[in-house]
Amino acid sequence: MSRFPYLGNMTKSFDFCIPTKTITVPDTPDWLHEIKYDGYRLRLERDGDRVRLITKGGYNWTSRYPWIVETALKNRVKRFVIDGEAVVLGVDGVADFNALHSRRHDDEVQLYAFDILALDGDDLRSLPLSMRKTNLARLLARRPDGIFVAPFEQGEIGPDLFRAACQMGLEGLVSKRCDRRYQAGQSKHWVKVKNRYHPAMSRVMSHSGDPWRVKHLPQSAN
Repeated sequence: MSRFPYLGNMTKSFDFCIPTKTITVPDTPDWLHEIKYDGYRLRLERDGDRVRLITKGGYNWTSRYPWIVETALKNRVKRFVIDGEAVVLGVDGVADFNALHSRRHDDEVQLYAFDILALDGDDLRSLPLSMRKTNLARLLARRPDGIFVAPFEQGEIGPDLFRAACQMGLEGLVSKRCDRRYQAGQSKHWVKVKNRYHPAMSRVMSHSGDPWRVKHLPQSAN
């Protein structure tokens, strides 16, 4: 693990890992699976008293989401970089994209944290995902509100978990190889399968015209 002297000088190097779109959920022991929340991808960077929220497009949205910033500053660890999704959760615990997009609930936006790239001065990207997950859980163990850790399941349960996510009206699933490092850019070791009946698919299709079809559908939708 390499040390970095000042986070602000390395922001360009912390590029996002982008999952590959697919129609098949992995079902082998070396994959773990996370629910895909409908929100905005963000990288949270804390360096001492400074916090930044950076989008995939490189925009600084720190001023938008005060709850995430306040929670990050309350953590006893002064330096870390987290990868996650900005979301507004409804009373049912499901991400509400319309509420997020409206900008009327910016003070309610939380970070759904699923990876950690740096911690206390150490660059963790070369570690396998399973070890990064352990570090992320330890960092956020006492801060459940404002920033919360993405739950995950590992192994053959992937297709069943996807069917359950569709039945609950969720956006889909992201599956990741638990033994791989964090890779900037498009990665075949992160794959996403979307629920084609979720509103997020309508947004994608309206922009791309792509007749995206999902292989593993809930029984009620067949």
